[in-house]
Amino acid sequence: MPRLPLIEDLTTGPIPPGSQVLVEYDPSSQWYNASLTITAGWLKTGGTASYVAFVQPLEDVRSQFKRLGVDTRKLEKDESLRIIDYYTATLGQKSKDTDSESSLKVADISISISKWMQQPPAPGQLIISDDESTFGRFNDEKAWIELELTRLIPGGRMRKVTAITAVMIGVHSEWVYKRFEGASEGIVDFKLEEVEGHTRNIMRIRNMRNVGFNSQWHPLKISDNFEITLEK
Repeated sequence: MPRLPLIEDLTTGPIPPGSQVLVEYDPSSQWYNASLTITAGWLKTGGTASYVAFVQPLEDVRSQFKRLGVDTRKLEKDESLRIIDYYTATLGQKSKDTDSESSLKVADISISISKWMQQPPAPGQLIISDDESTFGRFNDEKAWIELELTRLIPGGRMRKVTAITAVMIGVHSEWVYKRFEGASEGIVDFKLEEVEGHTRNIMRIRNMRNVGFNSQWHPLKISDNFEITLEK
């Protein structure tokens, strides 16, 4: 099976296919680079991936994948990698990419998500969203969370698709975070902390229901190509 770097570096075994992992991240953390690192690692170990870009232009996403050694042109051509453009919709514009949505309102995207749910199982597939908090800008919280709880999360489980969904800390009601946490097999935190006048990026696995894990905070190393790894 493909491997999830960073996260499975802190588990006692592989995360089962179909697991739904929630990432809660500090906006000043290295989550965006980590999300690309995780996707690149999954692809390099034989998996297929869909990267949903809410807050990053597609040219930036593709450029960073190339720095990480991912041949986006080849992988997108053979459909091993899909980079899905939700970012352009947040600007009120229409994307030129076929893998995109023109609206982020729940009523407008629920049909396409229902069709996605009906596709066959894909246990080697990863879906990773860089910031699903963006849905909160275009929908009330109840409508958004209903989409997550009745479509996206159960759809991933049914299709055996591993999903990593990120939400920004401190921008939603406590109800949103609790509902997400209760519906997820795993919870991972990314944050920036200040220690004696210095800052450092850290991550931890707060909970994982279906595999053993190390729950301590771990410092992160940022390489010259912006790959994120655990500090030794």
